[in-house]
Amino acid sequence: MIHDIDQALLTLIRREVPGASGVEAVLDAPTREWAARRNAPTIDLWLYDLREDLRRRERGVINAYDDDGLVASRHLPPRYFKLSYLVTAWTQRPEDEHRLLSEVLDCFLRHDSLPEDVLGGQAAATGLPVVLTIGLPPPEDRGFADVWSALGGELRPSLDVVVTVPVDTGQQLPVGPPVSEEPVISLQGDAAERAEQEAEARPARGGMRRTRRRAAG
Repeated sequence: MIHDIDQALLTLIRREVPGASGVEAVLDAPTREWAARRNAPTIDLWLYDLREDLRRRERGVINAYDDDGLVASRHLPPRYFKLSYLVTAWTQRPEDEHRLLSEVLDCFLRHDSLPEDVLGGQAAATGLPVVLTIGLPPPEDRGFADVWSALGGELRPSLDVVVTVPVDTGQQLPVGPPVSEEPVISLQGDAAERAEQEAEARPARGGMRRTRRRAAG
């Protein structure tokens, strides 16, 4: 699933960012050593966080039906995972970096979710939207300054891109065979006696009550 989202984002950038022509698009961690080796304009998408969105976890099961409208299988609902990318632009001049980063921002803002034609594999298996958000405040348990400190580099302009992906768990539940005929209910003992008495007490057609015939003598 992660690889599918990586490739979808790279494809989208290469296709829709005007300044991406002649610019490398990579998935490297932007460490100080990596930055020192850069000798060409680069757009970097670094996956720095992956966690489940517990607010979207669902309970119950989902039925899958066959052509006759019968339940063919049951499976658990998909789980949603948030992939957070730190997106940066690297050139020789800050103004070129800002222009390139602005074009990347415009590209992402045109899409509330990743287009279907860039998705593949597990990311496309559920048929559900893969939601895209840009520039939201980071969670309280982390800040971007902390991310850059962990990389050993200097803080620089970046975009925080979060992709929320529905993932099929693959957990299938057994389904019994369909009922092919009316069930037969057998009553015994006291239950059978009560059912017989209730049937005799019901009004017959024309308003007459049924009476139980008793043997003479």
